[in-house]
Amino acid sequence: MKCAVVLALAVALVFPAATSAGSRITVFAAASLTDVLPRIDKSPRYSFAGTDQLALQLQQGAPANVYAAASPKFPELLYRNGLLRKPVVFATNRLVVIVPRSNPGHVSTVYDLRRGGLRVVIGDTTVPIGSYTRQILDALGITADVMKNVVSEETDVKGIVAKVALGEADAGFVYGTDAKSVASKVRVVSLPAWAQPPIRYELAVVKASSHQSSARAFVKRVLSKPGRLALQRAGFGVPKR
Repeated sequence: MKCAVVLALAVALVFPAATSAGSRITVFAAASLTDVLPRIDKSPRYSFAGTDQLALQLQQGAPANVYAAASPKFPELLYRNGLLRKPVVFATNRLVVIVPRSNPGHVSTVYDLRRGGLRVVIGDTTVPIGSYTRQILDALGITADVMKNVVSEETDVKGIVAKVALGEADAGFVYGTDAKSVASKVRVVSLPAWAQPPIRYELAVVKASSHQSSARAFVKRVLSKPGRLALQRAGFGVPKR
């Protein structure tokens, strides 16, 4: 009995328990984290949206405790402005092109997206997925031709996924992890590894949070071995610690 108690205490120290109802935290997180974060910790209130939208809400005083972004840009900015504690990189990702399962546009490589008449969906310039997409198009030297076919610029990656999965577009640029959630409805067209921009996700505690210990516990849970394993199973890369 005594050994069991000691073991339980040891586990609790290594992997802190999920936040209690009395100190339930709110986590603002990029839309591409919608499926994975609740698998790591189901207790917080989650608000998933575009990274830039969430940053704006934090600047306006929204009552969040943790911010998880799909790009270092906004966490680092908010940190410099004194709104966040030091951000930490917790995951990486890659870009892919998705097409409807029936592939009506007959897209087999990213270069096919230059063909006139195709309907392409990308992210808005203000959100990370939009910025990353433009970076890879520039690297491939096909920006002008592909942009002629863009019919919609979405404010978060879930909007891109939905349009392609519903057949409202012939192709869309998304994160590799987002393609997994609609694998039965879309096909994936890989993008050249050499052209991939570095995609890093950062996580930070909000300085004004009234639940600092619970917020830090959440961050620790995401960075823990079980948290990293959940991220990997969802298709994310994890930085070496």
